[in-house]
Amino acid sequence: MHLRGATKDDVPEILEIYNQVLRDSTAIYDDTPSTLDERHAWFEERQEKGFPVFVVEHDGRVLGFGSYGPWRTRWGYRFTVEHSVHVHIDHRGKGVGGVLVRALIAHAKQAGKHVMMGGIDAENVNSIRFHERFGFVEVGRARQVARKFDRWLDLVTMQLFLEDASVST
Repeated sequence: MHLRGATKDDVPEILEIYNQVLRDSTAIYDDTPSTLDERHAWFEERQEKGFPVFVVEHDGRVLGFGSYGPWRTRWGYRFTVEHSVHVHIDHRGKGVGGVLVRALIAHAKQAGKHVMMGGIDAENVNSIRFHERFGFVEVGRARQVARKFDRWLDLVTMQLFLEDASVST
């Protein structure tokens, strides 16, 4: 596995992973697959605003991607970011997510950020435990705030103080 900054050439594989996660899980609270143009616009906006997009690849294939961006858009929140990590279905549980989260934490610390947030579907216990291993703690649980697959979904908000974060987890 090799971690690197994503390039525009990675966007089609990022799109494939994103749409698979959207289609088959509650990790993304949406029901409309993204288009290649939308993913390119997302990628370009991240680049323009100085936010990272990382990929983990093996044998020329993207296994997963991660990024962070603003948690809220108002000026006072500028030291807080929200991250997102998605791994190809065939490569989950093999360390790809950990490589990406460590890279995002390290980048955010170096960029002078103070807090990293994450929003996780409450039924995704594996993701909640995964984040706890990196020091994230649950700071909120919003009940029935989303609907997908004909059921109400609860959102867990997790928080990490970056000064206390260890990237060696």
